[in-house]
Amino acid sequence: MSKIDESKEFIAVRIAVLTVSDTRSVEDDRSGDVLVERLTAAGHLLADRKIIRDERTEIAAQLRAWSADPQIDVVISTGGTGLTGRDVTVEAHRDVYEKEIDAFGTVFTIVSMQKIGTSAVQSRATGGVANGTYLFALPGSPGACKDAWDEILSKQLDYRHKPCNFVEILPRLDEHHRRK
Repeated sequence: MSKIDESKEFIAVRIAVLTVSDTRSVEDDRSGDVLVERLTAAGHLLADRKIIRDERTEIAAQLRAWSADPQIDVVISTGGTGLTGRDVTVEAHRDVYEKEIDAFGTVFTIVSMQKIGTSAVQSRATGGVANGTYLFALPGSPGACKDAWDEILSKQLDYRHKPCNFVEILPRLDEHHRRK
């Protein structure tokens, strides 16, 4: 089973938080606040934070910019993962991914089922990799952000987590760009 190896030193990762919303501002971005609070409490670094409209091209452009920034290791977006016409965050993420982390959405659904039952089918949470950066799209509710962080990301973004974690392979995510 999974556990933390206390003999290893914690490695902080640099995380950018993107809230996707046509109506939120910094003052009422509760989901973004949840993510910032949790990532900093865990010892990670907030690399950047923005709020952007539900526009696929704008979301993808921000994801590309952050994934190209060597000072950002992880991007977590919140909002726009539902089923309505304005929910285009998942499509924007997939426009940017080099590789999708298929099991992320599955594990998120399992976690959500324990909290909200069959309503979990309405979420399209996703994860992937681009330019050596992890990208995760979470639903826009504070509860969903808490669940994703507490049950998945806090563990996978902790280098000490065993049997494996995202941080230990972070240096190898872009190795295909370095091959000669």
